[in-house]
Amino acid sequence: MDIIDIARASGMAVTLEGRIGREEYQSVCGSLSALQRFADAVLQCAAKQKDIQKRAQRTSRHA
Repeated sequence: MDIIDIARASGMAVTLEGRIGREEYQSVCGSLSALQRFADAVLQCAAKQKDIQKRAQRTSRHA
């Protein structure tokens, strides 16, 4: 799950604030409706990942 891509796709603005070594510091801002879209997208992505993990576990048990 790339949280930055999800934020952008939800209509939020993502700006690079700085970089120290390999670490990047970014800011995200947007409207409340964009924040709601972001939260919904994160929940959907987490649910999909959980489904994939459950299917993988079932498959490995049957193998």
